[in-house]
Amino acid sequence: MSFAGTAGRVVRRLAHRDIDWSSQLFKGNPQLSAAVGSFRGWVANAESLAEKYSAPPSAIEFASAKDAVRDKALVEALEELYSSNTPPPETYEWSAEDRADKLQQIEDAKGRLAFNEEMIEDTHKELVFMRHNRTNRDTSGNDVKKAYPHIAEQTEKEIENREWFKDTLAA
Repeated sequence: MSFAGTAGRVVRRLAHRDIDWSSQLFKGNPQLSAAVGSFRGWVANAESLAEKYSAPPSAIEFASAKDAVRDKALVEALEELYSSNTPPPETYEWSAEDRADKLQQIEDAKGRLAFNEEMIEDTHKELVFMRHNRTNRDTSGNDVKKAYPHIAEQTEKEIENREWFKDTLAA
């Protein structure tokens, strides 16, 4: 796999996505903003390199070099080497252990994503609960006890045990 091929695939993938790079999501965190800027720079560089190296190189003009160089034999030797040499294309093989490591990282990220989505859902439920049980001047102690029974139970236990200042005084 060549760099130009990899860069071309990345650019093509990004071209099909509708990413709003000016979104507040990318500007809110300085580290994320820097990473996005760096990535966009890399993509622009990859795109320019892909365009630059997409076509095969132009042929070398050995005739003009022979006129400019005193040692004509040197230019002829280079011309012969150039015409006879066909190096194999450079390829990259992704090692099995590196591939397994990356797949494990992806699975770990999916697990964290599922956990975060669950936490977001729980947080939304908690926000709805708190909005419905918002206190004001008309809220009574019984309303608070109904909304938060675990706190009411703890408070009643402290009153029974006469632990008036349990949470305020340090021993």
